[in-house]
Order: sequence, then C-alpha cells, then structure tokens
Amino acid sequence: MSRDRTRHLYAAVLLATAAGAVVGLVAPETARALAPLGTAFVALVKMMIGPVVFLGVVLGVGSVAGTARVGRIGGLALAYFLVMSVVALAFGLAAGNLVNPGRGLRLAGGAHPAAVPATEAEDLTTFLLGIIPDTPVSAFTEGRVLQVLLVALLTGFALQAMGERGAAPLAAAGHLHALVLRVLSMIMWAAPAGALGATAAVVGATGVAALGSLAAVVACFYATCLLFVLAVLGPLLWLVTRVGLLSLLRYLGGELLLVLSTSSSETALPRLIAKLEHLGVSRAVAGVTVPTGYSFNLDGTAVYLTMATLFVAGATGVSLPPGEQVSLLVFMLVASKGAAGVTGAGLATLAGGLRSHRPDLADGVGLLVGVDRFMSEARALTNFTGNAVAAVLVGAWTGGFDRARAALVLSGGAPFDEAGDRAPVRPEGVSTGHEALERDDRVG
Repeated sequence: MSRDRTRHLYAAVLLATAAGAVVGLVAPETARALAPLGTAFVALVKMMIGPVVFLGVVLGVGSVAGTARVGRIGGLALAYFLVMSVVALAFGLAAGNLVNPGRGLRLAGGAHPAAVPATEAEDLTTFLLGIIPDTPVSAFTEGRVLQVLLVALLTGFALQAMGERGAAPLAAAGHLHALVLRVLSMIMWAAPAGALGATAAVVGATGVAALGSLAAVVACFYATCLLFVLAVLGPLLWLVTRVGLLSLLRYLGGELLLVLSTSSSETALPRLIAKLEHLGVSRAVAGVTVPTGYSFNLDGTAVYLTMATLFVAGATGVSLPPGEQVSLLVFMLVASKGAAGVTGAGLATLAGGLRSHRPDLADGVGLLVGVDRFMSEARALTNFTGNAVAAVLVGAWTGGFDRARAALVLSGGAPFDEAGDRAPVRPEGVSTGHEALERDDRVG
C-alpha cells in the first residue's frame, strides 16, 4: 500500500515540475510570484535537520557497541565504510567540478528562495569554539548543525560506554528516529507544491537554461554513480573474491527492483541479509555488516551531497575554493550518517551541511526540489549495491565467505527459497563451508 502512495507522490512531483516549467516559460511574472511555495517547502525540510542528524548519528554511533562484540568484523567493516565514503565523496567533488552543471544560471536574489546572508569569515579558533553550544538544547533552537552533530556524537559515545544500561535509551532513540522520519515523510507530501514553486521561479527568471541545467545535474549524478559502481566496487569485488559484480546484481535483481520502486534501500534490508547468507556469507558478517552499513556506508548519498552542493553554488554564482570544498567533504562524511531512512533525509542533510558552512547557499536547496525524486532512486540503488558488496568483501577478509557456495548459487545450482526467505535451498551433499562459524554467528 505504501509503495502505491509513493508512486503517487512521485507522479505528483513530476507533474508539478512540468507545470512549473510551463508556467515559467509562459508567464514569467506569475512564475516568480510562486517562489514562496519553494521557500516554504525548504523551510519545512530545514525544520527537521536537527532531529534527523541527531537521532541518526546517535543510533549509528551507539549501535557500534554491539558491533564491537564481534571484534574484527565490526572494526574492519567500519574501516572499509570510512574509506568508501571518502572515495564516493571525492567522486562527487571531481564530477561536480568537471561538469559544473549549475554554471551559467547566475541566479539573482529573486530567482530562488531568499538566501540567508553569508557570515563573515572566521579564523580556525573561532570556528572550533563555535561548534560548542551554550546548552545541548540551544544546539537545536539556534539551528547550528555542527553543534547538533557534536551533541549527537557525545550522546552516542556515552551510550556505548553505558553498555547494557544504554540499551533502553538507545531503543527510545530508535523510536524517536522512526517518529522523526515519519514526520519527514509527511512533509515530503508537500514536495509537489515546493517543486512547482521552485521550478516556476527558476525557469521564470532564466528561461530554458534552467531546464538544461537541472537535466544536466541529474544526468551527471547518474553517470557518476554508475562510474563509481563499475570502476570502484566491481573491480574490488572481483580482485578480492573473484565474484563478478553483474552476477551478484543479477542474483539480487528482485531486491534492486524493490529499491527502485520505493526509492529507499531500507525496504530491501531483511531480504538482503537473507540472500547474502544463502550466497555463502556467514550469519555474523551479514548480521553486522549490512545493518551497520545502512548507517555508515551511504555511497550514493555521499556522491549526491557533494555534487548537489557544487550545483547550488554554481547556479547562484558562488565560488567554493578547494579548501572549503574539502572541509565541506569532511562535514558531509559525518553528517551523511544521519541521512539513512526515507526519501527526503538526503535533502535535509544537504540543507544542514550548507547551512553550517555557507548559510548563503542553504535556501538554494529549493533549486533541487523538482529533480530530487529522480536522484533519490540512483542514491538508493548505489547505497544498496555498496552494502551488498561490502558484506561479501568483509566476509572474504574475515573468513566468513564460502566462494564455492557463492559460485554454486550464482550459477543457479542452489536457488533462493522465495517462500521461506531464510531457509536456503541446499542440494544434497553440498555444504555452505562455514558451519564451523555457526557458534560465533550467535554472538549477541
């Protein structure tokens, strides 16, 4: 049922974007008057930045306490996630600087939602001291995302240190996170109005140039995600495991279609774990790597955050020097850990990153409202693929992956039991190759 509603929202955003483009071309003055619709939608999304980042990071950091119990599986997985996040962010920065799809729009103040005045440059000491809030609550009330991030990290590490006593607060944070994401889902139903207003205002001010730039950023994003998957994940998977990426994706075809239809990789999480276990990944590796990866290994989101930032900067005629791009990359590396969940969380994280580093660009997020739904599908598919590959790699590095079993499954010799999901169909006499790990797999 929810999948049908998601498709309705998707169609509504597409129609609203098309209508906004038509109004912008036919009646520019009327189109510019619709800008407040885009402004209001961005304001609603920005309202959720603090809770989304805080609860997402708290849950991500707090859950590492459970990961630590399986020793080097968790440590190796986290190290891999960090490296892949940096690579993905670098891919986004390289593509954004090379193509720069927002170049040439040069939107004036009235062409997009009114921008927040830029803050004056601060020295390093002032900047670092500014990360510390007056109170934990003021980090939220003042809208300082870096302060929220600091409070979230401290809270997450404190829950880790509490051990079993931290289980109840962590569970409560999980419930609050679900509530916040539900509110964000409700806000996303205002996306058609936001897309209509933002697209109409931009097209009304710049004409067909805006449509070309929006199409260019979507095409560039898809191409960058595809290049990352084929040039980084594919060769790495083959070198370590001798498993072909296309074979793995063919095996996970049903889950990929589910992710595509919902624009969320989380919808396929239980099935991904089950199919990885059937493939030959040990239960400990699949049970630790995949859920942790859904918070810490968001390759598609990482590419999106950097490319979208450079698009907004180019469209508004703002220059981001290399040093500032790197500092933004470091912030996004942490902030993206709170972007998992539902469609729209990535948009909120983007707004939060811009708001903390360049407040003059934060409201420019409205430029992407009309095409964000196109990009969310590539984000989700890339995130899903990255986590599937990560589980196989970590399994191979820790002795929790059976190559013979994988070859049998990928060749069609041991089909997945669609009825039982977690009951692998094992031909008589064929072993999974890691029964000896079963006792360790019951950790936790």
